[in-house]
Amino acid sequence: MSDFLLELRCEEIPARMQAGARADLERLFRKQLDEAGVAVGKVTVWSTPRRLALIARDLPAETQAVREETKGPATSAPEQALDGFLRKVGLSKDRLEKRDVKGKDTWFAVVEKPGRAVRDVLAEAIPAIVRAFPWPKSMRWGAASISTESLRWVRPLSGIVAIFGEELVPCTVGGIESGYATLGHRFHHPDEITIGSAEDYADKLRACHVIVDHEERQDLIREKAAGAARAAGLAIVEDEGLVIENAGLTEWPVPLLGRFDPEFLEVPPEVIQLTARVNQKYFVCEKDGTLADAFVCTANIDAADGGEAIVAGNRKVLAARLSDARFFWEQDRKKTLAEHAKGLERITFHEKLGTVADKVERVAKLARWLVEEGIVRGADPDMAEQAARLAKADLVTEMVGEFPELQGLMGGYYARAEGLPDAVADAIRDHYKPVGQGDEVPTAPVTVAVSLADKLDTVLHMFSMWEEPTGSKDPFALRRAAIGINSTLVRNDVRLDFGRALEISGAHYAAHIDRCPMDFTKFSDRALEDFRTRVPHQGDIHLDKIFALHLLLGARLWAFFGKRMIAQLKVEGKRPDFIEAVLYSKAGSVPAMVSRANALQDFMGTADGANLLAGYKRAANILRKEDWQGIEGEIAQTGEEDPLALVDDPDLKAVIDAKMEMRHAADKSLSYTPEPAEKDLIDALDAAEPRAAAAIEAEDFAGAMAALASLRAPIDAFFDNVTVNDPDAEKRRARLALLDRFRAAVHNVADFSKIEG
Repeated sequence: MSDFLLELRCEEIPARMQAGARADLERLFRKQLDEAGVAVGKVTVWSTPRRLALIARDLPAETQAVREETKGPATSAPEQALDGFLRKVGLSKDRLEKRDVKGKDTWFAVVEKPGRAVRDVLAEAIPAIVRAFPWPKSMRWGAASISTESLRWVRPLSGIVAIFGEELVPCTVGGIESGYATLGHRFHHPDEITIGSAEDYADKLRACHVIVDHEERQDLIREKAAGAARAAGLAIVEDEGLVIENAGLTEWPVPLLGRFDPEFLEVPPEVIQLTARVNQKYFVCEKDGTLADAFVCTANIDAADGGEAIVAGNRKVLAARLSDARFFWEQDRKKTLAEHAKGLERITFHEKLGTVADKVERVAKLARWLVEEGIVRGADPDMAEQAARLAKADLVTEMVGEFPELQGLMGGYYARAEGLPDAVADAIRDHYKPVGQGDEVPTAPVTVAVSLADKLDTVLHMFSMWEEPTGSKDPFALRRAAIGINSTLVRNDVRLDFGRALEISGAHYAAHIDRCPMDFTKFSDRALEDFRTRVPHQGDIHLDKIFALHLLLGARLWAFFGKRMIAQLKVEGKRPDFIEAVLYSKAGSVPAMVSRANALQDFMGTADGANLLAGYKRAANILRKEDWQGIEGEIAQTGEEDPLALVDDPDLKAVIDAKMEMRHAADKSLSYTPEPAEKDLIDALDAAEPRAAAAIEAEDFAGAMAALASLRAPIDAFFDNVTVNDPDAEKRRARLALLDRFRAAVHNVADFSKIEG
């Protein structure tokens, strides 16, 4: 058994590509050797700016002999079939074997492959790995680059080290031959180094000022950067991404502390940190939680003067960058945010939705409505509207033009600088939050109103134009917006009717009615008149279609937000089937859906829950086998099970209520005397249904589950003592209707058909 070393050396590999390159190198290596029948154990992959290195431990000297058998056509098959098989296996007919397979003579190709030297396998694998390497961006170079067949690599490939045990693995890629020689540090040791084996590779490079292990370089940067700051009485502002990036930029990292002019500290600290981080790859320092006038840069050499010249040069570069930032800061404050906001008229938000200024107008209206309706509690409606009108103003400032990452944040600073209320400044600063799963969720009432209004406007209008996410495509980041809305609703216990928000937002129904797949004319004049009153901007044009589109979008929005919540809660360890069970039971609001799902999960962890689920599934199976329509079928015809019924139509609701009364009347007007267990289930339903309904109305979901628990014993007794498929047709119909009523009672709390188990 021997170790194998492969080093691919080139010009500087971008730091952002190195992690992916390490993973790709190991994947391609394992693939090549697996196809050759070589078992691969532990593999270590390292990277520096100038090299990728792989060490595979304990590879065998030879591959094992392999016997491959391939079944072919029957001997009686046409000659064309046999010819095709021979071409496939690369053999002649006289080398085939004839075997009996289930009484039929069949051709078999048997190929015995002798063992090969693993060194030869590696010699073939290396060129294949290099040519198949999937760099995000690659290049051709030199005279050979005129051919499209020439080698592509991230930067010009300059050397290959390939040693198996202590033997060279000879190979050539793009005119570059493998060898024992590599290069040390570009400045400290630019001469060649001879590598003897995988064992001495890292040590020889270290002696020549190259730390080949990227994780070791990262640890060194963390430790010495923190140490440099500590020696100056400061603390480093931790930034793991910057640690990894600096490790990818250096082979011999030397963190050095420098100072900048304290006058620059008048610029917002985030601007200084972003300037240092993005443009210069510097760490910043703080003292007692406040940004200090110090930075830590990472040199790639041990300078003879201790790094003084390096620090001085970096200080000058940083000063130039900070001077620009200070200029932007001063220029932007010469205008108020309201004046900046006028520039939003020149920025297109969406070709069908107008400019960002148009969006701001909609968001301001929606934010005010959220507060005035009491949906977001504790906010001043004037402040909510003001913050919404100014929230996007910083998009046209010089600072955000230079650093788009600071949008919102700079608006908050500018708002404070011109003396706007803190609640307004905070809302401008934080209205983009939460950006995704795990991000900070705003809780200040004005911020909540503006944050919800901004994200709702995007989602509602994109849905109204049928611009919904499909598969992996989500060009308008609607899934991320929905996650932010859900998190804000749940964190702040905000109860929002998506259909009503759709109306207030002024979504463009009329422009897209022809894309609506439904044309419902069943809606009453009363319902349509109510809709016309609530949504006057739609006028009378195709009112029935607009109403249908509105209801359909309301249902689709609820499903969209519900599915996002399923994904969010799954990350938190909640069972997705419980979320689905309450999603499809029309839970009312996102916070209510989460509360009901939590109560359901607690209930299903009890014996009552498990047994009731078993009883429910038994009842549902019987009804399904009997193809029972009954009262449920009549109700479905009225539209109760239609997603459009999520939005209230008074006349439709009255019909549904009447059908529900028919269900109860059917139980109470039996033409026979029910058996005791049958009567007990009827009585239990009479008691449980109103209890559960009252509990759900009060959002006492634990109480609703307790009401369901009271059905456990009666349904068990019913199945033990009552024959559902009685020969008497009237009894059979009544008992199926009773099971149907039991199923509906459960569905009013949660759709148990979605629960696994």
